[in-house]
Amino acid sequence: MSMKYLIGAAIAAAVSISVSAPSFADPIDDVIEARRGYYKLVGLNFGQVVAMAKGEADYDAEAAKNAATNLQALSKLHLLPLFPPGSDNEVKKGKTRSLAKIWSDFPGVVEKVQAWQGAVDNLVTVSADGRGALGPAVGEVGKTCGACHDAYRAKNF
Repeated sequence: MSMKYLIGAAIAAAVSISVSAPSFADPIDDVIEARRGYYKLVGLNFGQVVAMAKGEADYDAEAAKNAATNLQALSKLHLLPLFPPGSDNEVKKGKTRSLAKIWSDFPGVVEKVQAWQGAVDNLVTVSADGRGALGPAVGEVGKTCGACHDAYRAKNF
């Protein structure tokens, strides 16, 4: 065998190994990361209307409506793919605060999500009606978030 052939074979082998090397990433970890990203988007949009309702930011009807509408769109997403069994804090210690109770009390989860969606829908309706209308609607959304957190989220990692 010639040296050119050996070098070419070595390069081809290295390329094929790097292209076809198996991924050692855990798909559940990827889902947990996506779920955390989803809730960061929720928090970003909700935080804008909370700040306006509290007077920590100037009230801006258009910005309030945009944030509320974004929150509404997020509330309507089909979230089941973000919550596969095995993505709870008992299995994935230190990576998530989701309690395993989510999967054993799914009807309760659905009920709380529907309450949250209704509160968000109301927030959209009143978001452009001034700070006075925004405050109670923000409070109701926060209450529905808290109800789900109290039932299905660990207090800490």
